[in-house]
Amino acid sequence: QVQLVESGGGLVQAGGSLRLSCAASGRTFSGYAMAWFRQVLGKEREFVAGIRWSGGSTSYADSVKGRFTISRDNAKNTVYLQMNSLKPEDTAVYYCAERPLVIVTMPHLYAYWGQGTQVTVSS
Repeated sequence: QVQLVESGGGLVQAGGSLRLSCAASGRTFSGYAMAWFRQVLGKEREFVAGIRWSGGSTSYADSVKGRFTISRDNAKNTVYLQMNSLKPEDTAVYYCAERPLVIVTMPHLYAYWGQGTQVTVSS
């Protein structure tokens, strides 16, 4: 059974940085893609960034390009989201998710999800 566990959320002032981690377990992940989504209460879950375990190709939402960086450590089965220049509008619960093959932006196409980690950016 695949398990995804996020960590690293917290409270930060606008302009600050946080690094989120998503530790994956349960099988080998070569050939799969990982993504970060975020959700604000009452709104739809939003794609933030994605990465393929093999090759490391990435994709970003326009709203985070140039500020967020997704990366992975294959040896640790861990995906990271480095978030810089944070803005109050980045406040949300951040989730990691996994699916076969390619990165897509639609959350319903991801099979496995972590429990989420809260990120709060104060102005």
